[in-house]
Amino acid sequence: MNDARSRAAALLGRMTMHEKVAQLTSLIPTMLFDAKGIRPDVAAAKLAHGIGYVEPHMGGFPASAAELARLNNAVQRHLVENTRLGVPAIMHIEALNGVNAPTFTAFPTAIALAATWDTAAVGEMAALTRRQMRSVGLHHALSPLLDVARDARWGRVHETYGEDPYLVSALGVSFVRNLQGESFADGVVATGKHFLGYAMSEAGLNTATVQMGARELREVYARPFAAAIQLAGLGSIMTSLAGWDGVPAAADPRVFRELLREQLGFDGTVVSDWGSIEGLVNHQRAARDAREAGELALRAGIDVELPGPFGYGDSLIEAVRVGGIPETMVDESVLRVLTHKFQLGLFENPYVEADPVEIMSVAQEGHDLSLRLARESVTLLKNADGVLPLSGAPRIALVGPHADRVGAAFAPYTFPSFIELTRAMLRGKTSSMVGVEDLDTFGPDDAYVHQEIGDLLAMDEDEFARTQYGAVSLADALRAALPDAQITVAAGCGITDGAEEINAAVEAARDADIVVLALGGLARWFFGERTEGEAADTVDVRLPDVQRRLVHEIAALDKATVGLIFSGRPLALGDVESSLDAIVLGYYGAQFGAQAVADILAGAAEPQGRLPYTIPRAGGQVPIHAGQRFGSGYRHREGDPHGGYVDETAAPLYPFGHGLTYTRFVHSDLKLSSTSVATDGTVDITVTVKNTGDRSGVELVQLYVEDDAPGISRPALQLAGFHRLELQPGDQAMVKFTLELPLLAYLSLDDRWVVDPGPMWISIGSSSGDLPMRSRLDVVGDTADVTDRRVYLTHAMRNVPHDGDETRPMTAT
Repeated sequence: MNDARSRAAALLGRMTMHEKVAQLTSLIPTMLFDAKGIRPDVAAAKLAHGIGYVEPHMGGFPASAAELARLNNAVQRHLVENTRLGVPAIMHIEALNGVNAPTFTAFPTAIALAATWDTAAVGEMAALTRRQMRSVGLHHALSPLLDVARDARWGRVHETYGEDPYLVSALGVSFVRNLQGESFADGVVATGKHFLGYAMSEAGLNTATVQMGARELREVYARPFAAAIQLAGLGSIMTSLAGWDGVPAAADPRVFRELLREQLGFDGTVVSDWGSIEGLVNHQRAARDAREAGELALRAGIDVELPGPFGYGDSLIEAVRVGGIPETMVDESVLRVLTHKFQLGLFENPYVEADPVEIMSVAQEGHDLSLRLARESVTLLKNADGVLPLSGAPRIALVGPHADRVGAAFAPYTFPSFIELTRAMLRGKTSSMVGVEDLDTFGPDDAYVHQEIGDLLAMDEDEFARTQYGAVSLADALRAALPDAQITVAAGCGITDGAEEINAAVEAARDADIVVLALGGLARWFFGERTEGEAADTVDVRLPDVQRRLVHEIAALDKATVGLIFSGRPLALGDVESSLDAIVLGYYGAQFGAQAVADILAGAAEPQGRLPYTIPRAGGQVPIHAGQRFGSGYRHREGDPHGGYVDETAAPLYPFGHGLTYTRFVHSDLKLSSTSVATDGTVDITVTVKNTGDRSGVELVQLYVEDDAPGISRPALQLAGFHRLELQPGDQAMVKFTLELPLLAYLSLDDRWVVDPGPMWISIGSSSGDLPMRSRLDVVGDTADVTDRRVYLTHAMRNVPHDGDETRPMTAT
C-alpha cells in the first residue's frame, strides 16, 4: 500500500489539471469502436488526457468473453501508447451474480443467494468471479449491494441480501473478501453500495429521500458496510441515488467524510452511482448547474463520477480555476484512484493474455456451483400433509405464467436481462436504468454492433436463454425430474394480464392428481410487463390480480395444489395461502433455476433455503421485519391492545429465517459456558441438533439475542449467528457459537458504541419465529465502551461425535 501510494503521489505531481480531472471520470467504451477497431476521432475526443475508469459495454455488446478481452486490451493500448503519461484505466463491470458480460456463467440473483445463508458458497462464487474478471482485463466490480432492504414495495429488493444487518454483513464480508483476494495484485476492487439507507426510500419509491433517524441509519444500515471495511478491506463505495435528512447523498459530507471516512475508517475510493451528480441538478434540484454539482460532490467526498463527466469534466476544472474548489481536494481523490491502479498492477501489465480458448474456458466455469446455489436457495414455506415431494407417477397439471418461460429466471444484473433491455429499447420501450435513457446514450456504431450481435438481438429472451446458457423451462425440468409422470402444461395467464386463458388452464387441471401453480413476478430494466426492478416499485405487494384469480379458480377444483412463487421481493400471500397446500419460493435462479426447483419438487434434492426477509400477510404491514423494536410493529407484549390492526394480526405470515425441510430436526441441551459474563467478554453457547426424520437434510441453526438498554428501545430480537448443519437420518451434532458481547453494542445517548450490564436472553431455533431453546445470560460489570473494538460476526464450530469427539472449525457466521 505504501509503495503504491508513493508511486501514485509521484505520478500525481507530474499531472496537469486536465489529466487529474480525467482520472476522476469514466466513459462507456462501446462508443470507441467500429469494425476496424478504435475510432480515432472518438478516442481523441474522449481519451486525450487519459481516463480513470472504463464502464461496461452497453447494448448487449460484445458477443463473447474473448471479444471483451480483445476490446479491453485495445482501450488500454490506446491509453498507454497515445496519451502523454500512458496511464491505464480501471475497467469495471457489474458482478452481483457473476460477471455481467456475455458467455459468463450466471448465478442466482442476490436475494436467492441470501436465502442459502451459505457464506462459504457465496465466497466460492466471488472467488470465481475474481478469476473470470481478471481473465478478460476487468479490475473493479460494482458489487455487492450491502443495502438492508425492509420495504417490499421497493423494486430492487432482489438485488440485496435481505432485511437483516447481520445476514447482510456475513454474506457481504464473504463476497468482498473472496472477490478482492489476498491483494489487489491478482484481485479486483469490490464496491459496496449504495451508501447509505438507499433501500428504505420514502414510500418504497426508488431514489426518493430516506426518512429515518441517525441512530437507525448507523446501527442498521451502516453496519454491513462497516463490517466489509473492517473485516474484508472493502476497496470502494458507491453513493446512493437517494438522500438522507433532506440532503442528496452525492452532496452530503456528513455521510461520506464524517461517517464513512472518519468514523468507519474507510480509505478507498467513493464512486457516484450512475447520474447521481447530474441528479443534483435535474432530480433533487440541489444544485443550479454542472459546476455547482461538481463542487458539492467533491466537497462531500465523492472521488469518481460515473458513467461520464457532468460535474467532474470541464466544469470541475473551471471550479478550480475560479476558486470554487481547492486543487488539493482534487489531488486527494486522484491519489486514491492512482493508488488503486498501482495496487492492481496495471502499470506493470495493463493487458491480458488474449487466448480465446482459455478465456472462454474460464468464462464457462462454475456451472456446478450455480446449480448448487440455486438448489440451496429454494425455500419451502408450507407443506401440508406432506404433499411434497411429488412421488410415484401422478398426473400433474403445471399451470401458471412461469410454467413454460425460460428467460424470466434471469433478473437484472445477469447478461440475458441486460441484452433483453437492448431488444426492448430497439422495440421502442423506455429504459428504467438510470443513465441509459436511450441507445444513443453510449454512442455505438450501429453497423458494428449489429455485425457483432445482430443474431443475438434477433432472438427472443427464451431462445437466447436456451441457446446461449442451456437454460430450460420449469415444464422441461419437471419432465426430466419425473419421467414417469404425465405432465400437462397451461399458462393460465400472463404475469399481469391474460385472464382469458384461465378457463383453459382450469380445464387442463381438472383431471390432474395434483396441480403445481407456477406464479410470481418479473424483474426487468425497462417499462412494460414487470413487477420489480429498477424504478419498478409497487403499492400492492400481493401477487398480480390475474394470478390471484387463477389461484382461486384452481382451488375451486379441490385438488392438492402446490404454489411455486418466483419473486425477488417478499409478496403478501395472505389472501392465497389457504388455497395452497404447499408453497415453495424459487426466487430468480438464473440458468439452473428451473432445474433446481424441479429437483426439490421431485425429491431429488432437499429444500435448504431460509427466508432472508419477512413475508407479510397483507401489504398494509409493510415495512415489516424481525428486527422491529420492543413495543413496535408486531413486537408487542402479549395482551397489548395496541399490538395489531382492527382487520388483521400484526404478525407476519412467515417470519424471517423460516424454511421447512423434508425431514425433522430437534434442538436440545442448550448450554452457556457461564451464566454471567463481563460487558466486554465472551460466552460459548452450545446446542445439540438431531435429525429425527427419515431423510438427510440441512438445518439452519439460528442464534438470537434479546437485550434491553437504558433510555433506548432496542430491537426485540437480534440475529447474532447462524450455522448450516447437514445431518443424515438419526445423526446428531453439537453446534457451538462463540458470542463476543461487543457484537451487541448499540449507540448510547451520548453517541458511543456501548454494552450495558443487565440480563440478556439467548435463544436458538429454526427461525426468528421458532426458538424453542432459551436461556438467560447476566451481563455484569461497568458499561463497556467498545467504539474502537467493534465486533460484527460470531464464530461457529461443529462437534461431530464419532469414535470420540472431533471438533471441526467452521466459517465465521
